[in-house]
Amino acid sequence: MIDRAMIFGLIASVAALVFIIELVRQRKLREDYSLLWLATGIILLILSLSRPLLDQIAAMLGVITYPPAALFLVAIIFMLLILLHFSIVVTKLSRENKTIAQEMAILRWELLQTQKALETSAGQDTSGDDQHQQQPRAEE
Repeated sequence: MIDRAMIFGLIASVAALVFIIELVRQRKLREDYSLLWLATGIILLILSLSRPLLDQIAAMLGVITYPPAALFLVAIIFMLLILLHFSIVVTKLSRENKTIAQEMAILRWELLQTQKALETSAGQDTSGDDQHQQQPRAEE
């Protein structure tokens, strides 16, 4: 017996799978990030198609009165895993960004110091060249 929640779960999981595959195909979503989304869609599809399996999982999770509610519980658990995964990725990127910004600031400072040193040495060389060039003219 299939009820409305099961039909909705089936339609939603198939739509999610098609949408995720299309995003990967268009290169709007990287393959490694799509794995958790694909796993979520496949698990929800399997649970939507297999009522006995859904009933067993619902019993394990303690959902006794309405087993299709376990379908949404499983979806929420996967969503939390996806959020955790993206939080880890964002944290890593934030650290890398901070390190790169610090290295760039050091390189800018070193470049500025090098430019100042070159300007100072060029100024000394130019004034020395002027005096050297003027001395032979004075002798002529």
